[in-house]
Amino acid sequence: MNPNQIVQDAQTKMQAAVARFQDNLKQLRTGRATASMLEGVVVEAYGSQMPLNQVATISAPEAQLLQLSPFDPGTIQAIANAIRNNPNLGMNPSDDGRVIRIPVPPLNEERRREIVKQLGAKQEEAMVVLRNVRHDALDAISKAKKDKEIGEDDAKRLEKQVDDAMAKARSDAEVASKAKETEIMTV
Repeated sequence: MNPNQIVQDAQTKMQAAVARFQDNLKQLRTGRATASMLEGVVVEAYGSQMPLNQVATISAPEAQLLQLSPFDPGTIQAIANAIRNNPNLGMNPSDDGRVIRIPVPPLNEERRREIVKQLGAKQEEAMVVLRNVRHDALDAISKAKKDKEIGEDDAKRLEKQVDDAMAKARSDAEVASKAKETEIMTV
């Protein structure tokens, strides 16, 4: 493998890990209702498990209300049950036969702190992934150096590039985490 390719692969994997972390942050609840709060919900419909966004449109007409319009009115009960039975959401939907409305209660201080703990856990998961990518890249560089594919100076230069990519990815994740924490703790 081309030694420069090792660095490029590591950078790509690190950027993907940060992007995945940022997507995971969208699922954490804040004080406002957003459609992304329901992204992880899976509904038993048509004899199989389907993501919620494939069986209904999700909108947030008000700051404290989510509204779902099922494509097929026959799936209303399945959708409501999937949301009600999801322990991470803690929401109680109601329906009128055509639309499902989900009031989003305001967060109390204790719940906000729990969500910040979840945020910390998600950030640590992202950091573990980043460290693994860095470790794999450094192993590949040291193997190339041992096999005499690259010299000592090239190995040091490539290791520095990997470390720089790691620092950038870590800072991107920390910035996203701090922004989300501020959003969660704002009343």
